[in-house]
Order: sequence, then structure tokens, then C-alpha cells
Amino acid sequence: MSDALDKAEQAVRNAETDTAAVQLALAAMELAKLATQQQAQAPVHQCQHDHRKAGRSTGEWIGIACAVCVGSIGLAFASLALAILGGVGAIVVLVVRDMWREAQRKGR
Repeated sequence: MSDALDKAEQAVRNAETDTAAVQLALAAMELAKLATQQQAQAPVHQCQHDHRKAGRSTGEWIGIACAVCVGSIGLAFASLALAILGGVGAIVVLVVRDMWREAQRKGR
């Protein structure tokens, strides 16, 4: 591309007429040439740190799923234990109440 710009620049310089149009064309060629040189010299910025995606990895999701499963099983066992404890407590209360009534009847 630089060769084409050099050839165009040379053609403009060799033109017989020195008009405003030729001067504008020459200025445009110089600007294009400077722009291509600056683009070639501009260093490409590369980050030194690792770009990770914002989401979680597959291993993290599997770990979360396992933790939820274990937690839900623990919650189910705790609920079952509370239900058994409530039933046993109700039976104990009924038996004690019946014993109390019997003791009150026999005591009269």
C-alpha cells in the first residue's frame, strides 16, 4: 500500500499545473502516508492478566449442586426427627395425663 501512495505522490508532484487541486491532493497523500506509518508503529496493547468469564465453571456448579443435595437431605432428616419427637412428646403427655387422672380418682 505504501508503494501505491508513493506512486500517487510522485504523479501529483510531476503534474504540470500547480493549482489548488494539486496542492490539496498532495496534502491528502502526505496525510495518508503519515497515517499508515503511525498505524504500523503503534504498539498493540496486550493485557498481562487472565481474562476469565464472569460466570462459574462447571466444577463450581457441580459443587453447588452437591451441597444443595446434601443440605436438603439433612433438612429432610431434621424434619423427620422433629416429627418423631413431636409424636413421642404427645404420647408422653397423654400417658402422664391419664396417670394423673387415675391418681386423682384413687385418692378420693
